[in-house]
Amino acid sequence: MEKASEAKEITVEEKLRALYDLQKVASEIDKIKTLRGELPLEVQDLEDDIAGLKTRIEKYESDITYLDSEVKTKQGEITEAKSLIEKYKEQQNNVRNNREFDALSKEIEYKGLEIELAEKRIREYAADSKNKREEADSAIELLSERKEDLKLKKAELNEIVSETKQEEEKLREHAKEIETVIEPRLLAAFKRIRKNARNGLAVVYVQRDACGGCFNKIPAQRQLDIRQRKKIIVCEYCGRILVDSELAGVELENK
Repeated sequence: MEKASEAKEITVEEKLRALYDLQKVASEIDKIKTLRGELPLEVQDLEDDIAGLKTRIEKYESDITYLDSEVKTKQGEITEAKSLIEKYKEQQNNVRNNREFDALSKEIEYKGLEIELAEKRIREYAADSKNKREEADSAIELLSERKEDLKLKKAELNEIVSETKQEEEKLREHAKEIETVIEPRLLAAFKRIRKNARNGLAVVYVQRDACGGCFNKIPAQRQLDIRQRKKIIVCEYCGRILVDSELAGVELENK
């Protein structure tokens, strides 16, 4: 009950200060992320490429194994057919009439056709296997290149992360501390505005009579309300939360 009452006693000015402090911390974290640039995405893309290449190579190897197996099967069929042809030719020497001779001749012719077909299939399988081996070799070479690229990108990313990790952790802890004094609804609004803002700014100060986010002019009366810090005021153009430059700790030059 005490915590709830304490939360209710926080003034609007304190809320605005907390929001602006949270914005400053969030912006510092954004700067760290900017330092990393596109590296995390590049690392993810390379990992996806490598996984895809591995799957492709496995498919090539599986196809090659199947084709090689089919070649052996056809070679076995050829050997068997040649053996039968020799057998039928020997039998022709012992036939009793022309009908038996002609029947054996047809069998020899049929087995000859089987051999021709099997040899044709062997050539097709061999050519297909050769093409897939070339494609597999190209994929293996590309995989090696991608792995090297990934190694370099990861090293680069890890170096940046290691340099900024401690600082980022401190900033995130500080952000959590600030968030505890901001009511949930206001915090949710801050995060929503920040998510939708291109530059990640949810809280901005008034500069040169304009919103520090979208730079649209702010009426004099509204500027006065902002300086009084009696209520949360948002820009009517971009929806960002507005604070005065003094609260932001910024000295502006007089016109």
